[in-house]
Amino acid sequence: MTEVYFVRHAQSDHSISDNRTRPLTEDGLRDSKAVTWVLADKGIDFLISSPYKRSMDTIGDLAETLGLSIHTDEDFRERNTGNLNGEDIFRFAEKQWADFDCKKEDGESFHEAQQRNIRALNRVLAEHNGEKIVIATHGMALSTILSYYYPEFDFSCFMKIVDFMPFVIRLDFDGEKCVNSQVELVIRKEYKGR
Repeated sequence: MTEVYFVRHAQSDHSISDNRTRPLTEDGLRDSKAVTWVLADKGIDFLISSPYKRSMDTIGDLAETLGLSIHTDEDFRERNTGNLNGEDIFRFAEKQWADFDCKKEDGESFHEAQQRNIRALNRVLAEHNGEKIVIATHGMALSTILSYYYPEFDFSCFMKIVDFMPFVIRLDFDGEKCVNSQVELVIRKEYKGR
């Protein structure tokens, strides 16, 4: 059995527009300590993250506490919405949930993001079979993974977790088959990217 703890990042500072370098807010930095509190005694073997600063910073304290390095994988990055031209991000997300192939010309479809995230997850599962793994990721990226294993996870489910920052959910795998899930941590913070 492989245990994967998916960590959706803590609250990030939306005054910084660059998606890759956007840091956590002060609250987010404080809340990331709860991730350490929940996961420090789980026997974690491996840490991997989206290369985005907010994800890496959310598990930074955990990495320091455990004495582990944070590996990164570009495929765990957040979905590229493309240029929304002023369109509300949640209305666009709802369109993408209704049609997994919907995308802006310069963006990424839900289906493309899901394939990318599952490809990365399957690599981790193959390389770290039987281990306990932490994957630091993003709200929509995590939602694509949850939707893959739990088809009933839809737009309304995504909207329930959009204000969970950080959010930790454990998925248990037998090979590549997800056999169980368990929510480990929920901290409610307002999503500031509206």
